[in-house]
Amino acid sequence: MDLIKTQLGRLRLLAFIEGISFLVILFVTMPLKYAFHMPAPNKIFGLVHGLLFVLYVFAVIQIWIEQRWKMQKMILALVASIIPFGTFWADKKLFRPTESGE
Repeated sequence: MDLIKTQLGRLRLLAFIEGISFLVILFVTMPLKYAFHMPAPNKIFGLVHGLLFVLYVFAVIQIWIEQRWKMQKMILALVASIIPFGTFWADKKLFRPTESGE
């Protein structure tokens, strides 16, 4: 699998998984918790999502340092992680390799 061979590829995969976990919390476990009084799924997915979020933040900062991203790009990547569907946007607009190699 070519995606996980590069640091940027691993970030893209992590961003996808983190984005999915955020959507599961928003659209599945939160309604279960508040509408059906089932807090257990939210606790489990909340823990998983929290771990993925921290890994995502560390990965973005690591790539920012090693690949000398501009500060604006790093900030956009971090902000994308707190907006629903944001990591999917970040993958399309920020994380795909360009012809210039950035």
